[in-house]
Amino acid sequence: MRMLLTGKRGQVGWELERALATLGEVVAVDVDTMDLADPAQVVRQVRQAAPDLIINPGAYTAVDRAEEEQALAFAVNGTAPGVLAEEARRLGAALIHYSTDYVFDGSKAAPYQEEDDTTPLNTYGRSKLAGEAAVAAAGGAHLILRTSWIFGARGQNFANTMLRLAREREELRVVADQIGAPTWCRLLAEATAQIVAQGGGDVAGYLRERGGLYHCTAAGSTSWHGFARLVLELDSRREQQRLQRLDPISSTAYPTPAPRPTNSRLACDRLRDTFGIMLPDWQVGVRLAFAAG
Repeated sequence: MRMLLTGKRGQVGWELERALATLGEVVAVDVDTMDLADPAQVVRQVRQAAPDLIINPGAYTAVDRAEEEQALAFAVNGTAPGVLAEEARRLGAALIHYSTDYVFDGSKAAPYQEEDDTTPLNTYGRSKLAGEAAVAAAGGAHLILRTSWIFGARGQNFANTMLRLAREREELRVVADQIGAPTWCRLLAEATAQIVAQGGGDVAGYLRERGGLYHCTAAGSTSWHGFARLVLELDSRREQQRLQRLDPISSTAYPTPAPRPTNSRLACDRLRDTFGIMLPDWQVGVRLAFAAG
């Protein structure tokens, strides 16, 4: 099997390149070889690679900056997935695409189901929702995995930011009224590889029967404050921390250009029932990530 992977230098993309390596040939690209903001370049690269499967973790992920760069966010997150889906359908290939909890407004009291109404609060969420719609509209074999609060050892993410700030400051104030499931990017990549492996030599046929929209996050939930507390407890260089206080605050005390949903919990029952896959509790994922180094 020949696979085309976007965003190879991103958190999820880096893990996917390794998780998928045993399943076939992985042609991994990034913005320097396939700029998702350039539809013509996307088409050219897909046709040159002629893959059996396209995996698209590549995305515009600067949530606050997206409020000022709306056109770019929609080009990468909204238009490009549709182009990839159309090209996959033309080739008879399948597409696996990743989306976000930010397609919801957070007003629901319980975890969100896949069929719940989507009312994004910010440009990033709207652009990702547009990508979901474009992939589905193409009509080919596809799998959309909505996930949340991705973190890993590489790149810019909340966990790494907390580790850095704890070495610089004596006091941190972290939002405690937004709830979600921190999800280790390696576990998301491994779950993806398991689904691909289940398809055997015909991933496109497998996903035509079982594909569609699924939630895929760690089990359980916490606040950003709770996430930060565990990250700092597990810091292998804790003796270098200057931090003395980690204070919980409300979202209103920390305004951002892009509003965030207060409830980002996603129900993953459909993923479990269809593919037999469940990610462990978020705390287990964090501990595994720190043990992996």
